Amino acid sequence: MRSETGVARIALDGVTVEREGRRILRDVSVDLTASRIAVIGANGSGKSTFARLLNGLVVPTSGRVSVHGLDTRRDVAALRRRVGFVFTDPQAQILMPTAAEDLALSLRGLPRAEVDARVADALAEHGLADRADIAASDLSGGQKQLLALASVLITRPELIVADEPTTLLDLRNAARIAGLLLAQSAQVVIVTHDLELAARCDHAVLFDDGAVVAAGQPGAVIAAYRNLCR
Repeated sequence: MRSETGVARIALDGVTVEREGRRILRDVSVDLTASRIAVIGANGSGKSTFARLLNGLVVPTSGRVSVHGLDTRRDVAALRRRVGFVFTDPQAQILMPTAAEDLALSLRGLPRAEVDARVADALAEHGLADRADIAASDLSGGQKQLLALASVLITRPELIVADEPTTLLDLRNAARIAGLLLAQSAQVVIVTHDLELAARCDHAVLFDDGAVVAAGQPGAVIAAYRNLCR
């Protein structure tokens, strides 16, 4: 579903998530239409659970989640085709022995010639062309995260959800990954502890103890977070 301004919409209505009798999210309602959305808050505040709601990795115990007009309970297959998810640790995403094979896996089902062309383009675009056929395990940390992100971008998703994608990286690689995410034409949701990155987004959401306690312009939301931490 698109908003009146033509931007894709993420909507949560009264969402609660419980696991093993513990409430992780409680009565979360948000309506998000910005192109680049930062999600901030302390560890254990519910950020990652919120992120996983957006591609159906987590389903709400109660309430409803709609992503681009798709119900995350009912439309899981369509949702997974539309939403790309980038994990904190790229090892959770890299499934094949080499970079080229891993990118090709994301395009399974397409004609071989198209797969080969798109893989070659992605490797070149992300500076991995000379690493195409070496063991993925031999890539540096930054290269692994680039590969994990490239494996999502190559599918041309309409929404990219990145869960702390720069946490394990050095400053240079963190800046590169952040720049790539912010440059996408797709809608992007970034869960992050990097407040400088959050400030570069169009909208921010602050979680505390499983609830949304602030949402809006990043500067104001970041200030609210700093006040919580005092």
